[in-house]
Amino acid sequence: MKNTFINSLLAVMLTFLFVTPSLADDFNEPYIPAIALYPQQNAVRNRLDLSGIWNFQLDPKDEGEKNGWFNGLPEPQSIAVPGSWNDQLDQQHNYLGCSWYETETFVPSTWKDSEIGLRIGSAVYFAKVWINGQPLGQHEGGHLPFAFAITNKVKWGEKNRITIMVENKLSPDRVPGNVAGGALASQNYPNANYDFFPYSGLHRAVWLYSVPKSAHLIDITLTTNFQDTEGIIHAKVRKHGKATSGTVVVKGKDGKQVSAPIRFNGDETEVDIHIPQVKLWSPESPYLYDVTVELGNAAKPIDSYTLQTGIRTIEVKGDDILLNGKPIIIRGFGKHEDFPIYGRGVAQPVMVKDFSLMKWLGANAFRTSHYPYDESVYAEADKQGILIIDEMPSVGLVFYDDQKDIDRRRKVCDKMLQEMITRDKNHPSVIMWCVANEPSPKTLGSNVLTGTNDAAAEENRIAKEFLGGLVRQAKQLDPTRLATFVGVMGGPADWMECCDLITINRYYGWYTNIGNFPMAERYFSGELDKLHNDLHKPIVVTEFGADAIAGHHANEDEMFSEEYQQKMINAYLDIANTKPYVKGMMIWAFADFRTSQALMRVRGMNLKGVFTQDRRPKMAAWLLKKRWVDDKNGDY
Repeated sequence: MKNTFINSLLAVMLTFLFVTPSLADDFNEPYIPAIALYPQQNAVRNRLDLSGIWNFQLDPKDEGEKNGWFNGLPEPQSIAVPGSWNDQLDQQHNYLGCSWYETETFVPSTWKDSEIGLRIGSAVYFAKVWINGQPLGQHEGGHLPFAFAITNKVKWGEKNRITIMVENKLSPDRVPGNVAGGALASQNYPNANYDFFPYSGLHRAVWLYSVPKSAHLIDITLTTNFQDTEGIIHAKVRKHGKATSGTVVVKGKDGKQVSAPIRFNGDETEVDIHIPQVKLWSPESPYLYDVTVELGNAAKPIDSYTLQTGIRTIEVKGDDILLNGKPIIIRGFGKHEDFPIYGRGVAQPVMVKDFSLMKWLGANAFRTSHYPYDESVYAEADKQGILIIDEMPSVGLVFYDDQKDIDRRRKVCDKMLQEMITRDKNHPSVIMWCVANEPSPKTLGSNVLTGTNDAAAEENRIAKEFLGGLVRQAKQLDPTRLATFVGVMGGPADWMECCDLITINRYYGWYTNIGNFPMAERYFSGELDKLHNDLHKPIVVTEFGADAIAGHHANEDEMFSEEYQQKMINAYLDIANTKPYVKGMMIWAFADFRTSQALMRVRGMNLKGVFTQDRRPKMAAWLLKKRWVDDKNGDY
């Protein structure tokens, strides 16, 4: 069975983590395949979580590398990893410059005969890494992991110093960054060209891990299908080392299992595993199978890795989004990884609470706005049956500034897309890749006010090539999922011709037609019809809503009151129920979140959440519970 996903992905993965020569003394880029398999503890693999209190030092003069801080920080203070530095340290909330992290650890002596790696879950935005004063490499782009081989650099029987320099400077050639003339960058502080706070630092766990030296698995990619009552898991396996055979075992929750032998001709192979009386994955029944790949003798494998997956299909047919061949309706939210003090750092109790609240409201989906989330979020969505639109960090793209900056942003986006798909490709919860959020024409401001959506001819050409190229790349890397980008209010409709479906953000009644609900409803309804008539694709409204200050009430249509937010959400949902081609409504946002300071941002917060930042429900949350749970009429 030919697997286009794997063939395309491997075409860009020419070198692998544990088969590359030692890095030179310059800072090379990490190898994308190194992040394909999340560190796992089992009988033959090991991992060590380095989360905790690290040494930390700000470097506002960018002098640390010149002065050898990778050999020890001169005046460190304490900081928690994972976590953003902005809200942990006094008077450093708006600092985005160079900063240094340092920790020391023993590598267990039992790992001596293994290959050893260092994996960093997320460093926003640019990082350089050293071990024991020796450079490992560098990585650009937050919210996605990267890893380096350290086998030949480990000191045995003594502590090893790991040093990571991180900076989050905003510049026009970064994704996201700060573009002169951008819709937001000139109006807020810090001057980010995106509407969420530019939290900085090590936001996810840092792992040491080991794999067997003689042979080990590098990558496993699972694609699924079914025919009548038989499920099919197609496994593509890549390894390194001397092993020539192995086994793939698929086990259900009932303990029943099927297996298939694998033999390697070179370093990769693929096999179909057929599962009788298959149980499909869906939001109503999120059934997961354990898939274990072993190298060598099954009784005593050389290497072994287990992951969970669900068997399901996703496609667009006419005006429908089909999950397992049946139409689905998406009800959910845009979200942010954002919580007091943690900033954008991983907070597992918050994640558990969020899933509980989504279930309480009857939501079945969310969008990882505006970047990929921590791996644990996807694993939990798999278990809970929550659908995910997986979005890369390309928010606030423009196509009218310096061509060199545009070209460099495209290269960064290409790499981010490869990283995201490499990391998240096996999660059944992920049904859609989103390659950008709200790419904007230079005329955006006037377009929104006048109700037009045009762009200059050359800008239009560049934008369509850029965005269409990303959508095509996503489909080439993974033809089993949908691909799209989220269109901005006032953005050209023809930019979205390349997408599998139309995903849009709309704020009639908030940013335009303020307080005039009848006019806002007419504009929203009319544009939905026009988009569908022009593009003939199903529509998912990925953002709509209004800011509401918790506890602020009014008996008239007063902005920032909970009543105004509730009325606006209710009106949009009612309109969607009259449009059979609208297949998803996602409120912006799940919870209030921090932004840069701006006149339109009360307390430096976006208050469009139906929950407060600390997860207390507003009136809108109770409205959604009534519509999505209590009434149970199948509508929005």
